[in-house]
Amino acid sequence: MLAYRGELDSSIPRDETLGGLAGSFEYPFTYGYSAVGTVESSRTDLGEGDRVFAFHPHQTRFVASAADVVPIGDCDPRAATLFPLVETALQISLDTGIRHREVAAVVGLGPIGILAAILLARSGAVVVGSDPKPWRRDVAEACGLEAVEPEELGDAVRATTRGRGADFIVEATGNPEALADSLGLLSPEGVAIVASWYGLKPVTLPLGAEFHRRRLEIRSSQVSTVGHRAVRWDRGRRLETTQTLLAELPLSLLASHTFPLERAPEAYAAIHRGDVGVVHVALAHS
Repeated sequence: MLAYRGELDSSIPRDETLGGLAGSFEYPFTYGYSAVGTVESSRTDLGEGDRVFAFHPHQTRFVASAADVVPIGDCDPRAATLFPLVETALQISLDTGIRHREVAAVVGLGPIGILAAILLARSGAVVVGSDPKPWRRDVAEACGLEAVEPEELGDAVRATTRGRGADFIVEATGNPEALADSLGLLSPEGVAIVASWYGLKPVTLPLGAEFHRRRLEIRSSQVSTVGHRAVRWDRGRRLETTQTLLAELPLSLLASHTFPLERAPEAYAAIHRGDVGVVHVALAHS
């Protein structure tokens, strides 16, 4: 959506870690990094007809490096289009380093927020999420999560922690104001994990007495690199774990809409408007 809305610095690289995304965000450019299809020919161990996921811009045919392709076996191809979001959610859970029964408030229950909340809960955390869109809250609850309206999140955190505040917040709304509003949910020495990429949107934060005196921390989570856990969690291990999670997570609940490729403008517009029921959108190639 940042690229769609023109909210990115055109001079920055699209992604220096993926071969299919060389170059910058200067228009015109190809984009996308979530393609699922079958191998037509290969010089590697991948066989013709194998179903794979590829970090590649969205198009009907392309040549991809073996390093940018992940076999998905019998996984439902629509569910597999969420592969990069599962990997991102896994990185968020690694970046928290959350411990058993610590409390995490997930702000924003789009696909990444829901997936991150699920993985944090599976790691032993107590998780409460919020989103203003009721259909997103419904999907989160169908995935076994507690989901409330943003106005109710403070009370939910206080009730869950007996007034201590959350150990972590995960900000996954894409809205800088949500980060500013959620800092007050943290306990002393609490950590805000920023999963959002704000692009060119300005960010104003209340870093006065409360932030300073309570020793709060704001940390970025970014999936292009593994970060401080890279010794044990290199990219290969993260990809292998993501492959396993494809079969374990309720991805079909998130896969709300599929548009034919020729209707891609409608798909992007639906996400941009926040149409009722939209959670995750895919493009189907004929």
